[in-house]
Amino acid sequence: MKYQVRQAVAVGLLVTAALAYLAASGPADSRAGGAQPEPVPVVAQQNEMHRVVHQLQQRLHGLPEDKASWAKLGASYVELARVTADPTYYAKAEGALKNAGDTGLAAVGMGTLANARHDFHAARDWAQKAIASLPSSAEAYGVLADALTQLGDDAGAQDAVQKMLDLKPSTASFARASYHFELHGDVDGARDAMTRALTAASTPEEIAFCHYRLGELAFDHNRLDEAAQHYEQGLAARGDDMALTQGKAKVAAARGDVPVALDTYRKLVTRAPLPQYLQEYAELLEANGRTEEAARQYDVLSEQQRLMESQGASDDLAAALVAADRGDGMQALRRAEAEWSRRQSVFVADAMAWALHVNGRDAEALAYSDRANALGWQNATFSYHRGMILAALGRVAEAQEALVQALRLNANFSPLQSLKAGRKLAELRGGR
Repeated sequence: MKYQVRQAVAVGLLVTAALAYLAASGPADSRAGGAQPEPVPVVAQQNEMHRVVHQLQQRLHGLPEDKASWAKLGASYVELARVTADPTYYAKAEGALKNAGDTGLAAVGMGTLANARHDFHAARDWAQKAIASLPSSAEAYGVLADALTQLGDDAGAQDAVQKMLDLKPSTASFARASYHFELHGDVDGARDAMTRALTAASTPEEIAFCHYRLGELAFDHNRLDEAAQHYEQGLAARGDDMALTQGKAKVAAARGDVPVALDTYRKLVTRAPLPQYLQEYAELLEANGRTEEAARQYDVLSEQQRLMESQGASDDLAAALVAADRGDGMQALRRAEAEWSRRQSVFVADAMAWALHVNGRDAEALAYSDRANALGWQNATFSYHRGMILAALGRVAEAQEALVQALRLNANFSPLQSLKAGRKLAELRGGR
């Protein structure tokens, strides 16, 4: 691995919606031994963001040629879309960023917006334009790294992360480096990188984000107590945070405290109907026999996906996986093929494999599963999909190995699919 900072502590790369926490990162400093910040409730955060937007609007009313303020306004709208789960802010962001003119800051903002909309080719192009204008901008390289990771350009993403680290070894750059290690199966490296990111964190948002990612790394590898501790520590920094609240709900479900988990998810999707939260809530309901309630949540999920698509934020990848999990083979394959035509990353390869399996095309599915696992990512869902494909092909020993790996990595990778993994493994072992 090229990363020079690896000699001091492993570092890595992150591409999730939660990276919006880091969009406005300040100078890095150590919080070790310092006082803990006061919790920042989400409602208060939204109010503060609306206040910032209002101030920028007032300034631009008097100074309409202030391109930097237009760029800040656009970035604020992108963040509001994330926090509120309201994609109508994307159009407002685009309008503000267009008013920012042909500047490097505007290009960074447009790239961030394109990544949020899952238009990763456009995000790459905007990032390259930003770098041409601002060659010392770590933020521009961060946008590029995010886009290239999603496009499946692993070497290009690694180079972008290294450049970001060279320019600004901050929470944002260490976090992106962490995901790169995780995608390559280096879990210890990913964990060390996020610890380094936490040390560099200088705001409540950054601290909460780092604890969330450390919690996710723990949860994804069957370390529930460690995950719960990180989620709680994150909430101490930024109270009522959505991602951290989701983490607590997952831990509650994994520990068998289903009523608490369901109540937490119910409150979460009421406040922020993000597709990921809706899907997890629906699956938990279905796994516990509450099929009618689950169906209603799946309906809300479909409506939310349509709303996002109407605002230019299509996500065929997520839609393909949901359709495949629900047995809608035609929809799953249509969506997966649409995404594959745009980008050939390991994420989309797994979706193609799963969609083909649901359609009974398992020989083809296995080839895509091979591509999904090419980087070495220790991902329970990928292993589950591979196990089910191998089982359908009659390769029993290999199927058992893959399903055992899935449950060993994370016995709670999905409220519903983990149960199916366990049942299929028992069936294979019983020779039925």
